[in-house]
Amino acid sequence: MAILNVDNLAKNYGPIKALKGISFEVPQGAVFGILGPNGSGKTTLLGIVMSILKPTGGSFRLFGETPTDAHRKQMGTLLETPNFYHYLSAVQNLKITAAIKGRGEEDIDRVLELVNLTQRKNSPFSSYSLGMKQRLAIGAALLGNPDVLVLDEPTNGLDPVGIAEIRTLIKKLSKEGITIIMASHLLDEVEKVCTHVAILKQGTLMASGNVDDIFVHEDIVELGAANLDQLNEVLAQFSGYTKKIREDGAILLYFPQGTAKLDAINTFCFNNGISLEMLHLKKKSLETKFFELTN
Repeated sequence: MAILNVDNLAKNYGPIKALKGISFEVPQGAVFGILGPNGSGKTTLLGIVMSILKPTGGSFRLFGETPTDAHRKQMGTLLETPNFYHYLSAVQNLKITAAIKGRGEEDIDRVLELVNLTQRKNSPFSSYSLGMKQRLAIGAALLGNPDVLVLDEPTNGLDPVGIAEIRTLIKKLSKEGITIIMASHLLDEVEKVCTHVAILKQGTLMASGNVDDIFVHEDIVELGAANLDQLNEVLAQFSGYTKKIREDGAILLYFPQGTAKLDAINTFCFNNGISLEMLHLKKKSLETKFFELTN
């Protein structure tokens, strides 16, 4: 079952088209990353899904149904910096949050354990590191035992230790069976924690699906010879690559990850009268793929 179905969703702010008719679905149990540069429409999309904003066009479904307040109560959200009282402890702040929500006070000990703050539950919020503060904010979103957690840039502004803590927490929550939808502009973050991704650029959906399918790693073999035209003709008879590009005095062969065999390429060229002057393998990085999609 899909937790979220987005169908041709659009949002205009006057002449500005923040979302341009995007469609995708979030599978149950996924860690779903909404990835894109700042200004790509990620926060607008989350605002619509949580009924903070109204779409200009299109629709969406939650849990396979037209969204209702009951559906949204199954979702915990962290869309902006939470307002905790700095002089109160984690427990005291969560009691206030639970009272505002009207549910979840009985969950406080459980969520503090989940976000690894049990040992510091009675310490004032002001004594927390940035990573601890963000973990407490996620804990507040988990009050009421939601099936889905929606996070907007959950590691924004954190140091490397804080980022690692949030990534570990997201993986832990996923193992607990919670579906997580998170917006991020950080490719590395999505690669490390997400199972699925939707890539936005200026309100347009560039790609969506399983992370491994979207960011297919490729082997790129770079070849050079004295007679590049002859090399190009010979390589047309070689099999196994998915595409061949000639650029900057070299020929690039693209292979599925792990399938490029340099010895076989060298032998083939030699047997066909080509002595290679350059032959080396370079991996196609996630960054390369991301920039191809967004530039």
